[in-house]
Amino acid sequence: MSLTGPISKLQTLGAGFLALGLAGTVGGALGFQHLGGYIPCMLCLEQRTPYYIGIPIALLALASIALKMPAIVTRSLLLAVALLMTWSIYLSGFHSGVEWGWWPGPADCGMVAAPQLGGSLLDQLNMAIPPSCTDAAGRFLGLSFAGWNFVASVIFALVAWICALRED
Repeated sequence: MSLTGPISKLQTLGAGFLALGLAGTVGGALGFQHLGGYIPCMLCLEQRTPYYIGIPIALLALASIALKMPAIVTRSLLLAVALLMTWSIYLSGFHSGVEWGWWPGPADCGMVAAPQLGGSLLDQLNMAIPPSCTDAAGRFLGLSFAGWNFVASVIFALVAWICALRED
């Protein structure tokens, strides 16, 4: 296990898989939000942050392979994605636990600022009240969006850790 080991097909395929997988996952979440009408809660939005950071890092890892940069550059970028996806495991696991009632969520989840008097009618119509973090928007095969994000994050983290540290 070394960050200086040579780059192989594993790192190339892994970086490509991570870039596409992370983009597909957050793209799916955005699709459910904007096309499906699912309004994300505060914790849902927070879970997207590792993806927003991880996608360009995975693309940089691909670019570093294409440009034949030193192995430590590519492996360090893959390690950064591994750390981000490990953070995503925590975020999605925490949110899933809140949904299942295993622990309390943030006190301010689902709250919005009170509407200002005298605002335009359009401003008042555009104000959407986000759902509570304790209520799953829906479940598929028993898991909520946060639960499925947990599964995806574990897969992405494992791939990134293996690609960053495994020498062939």
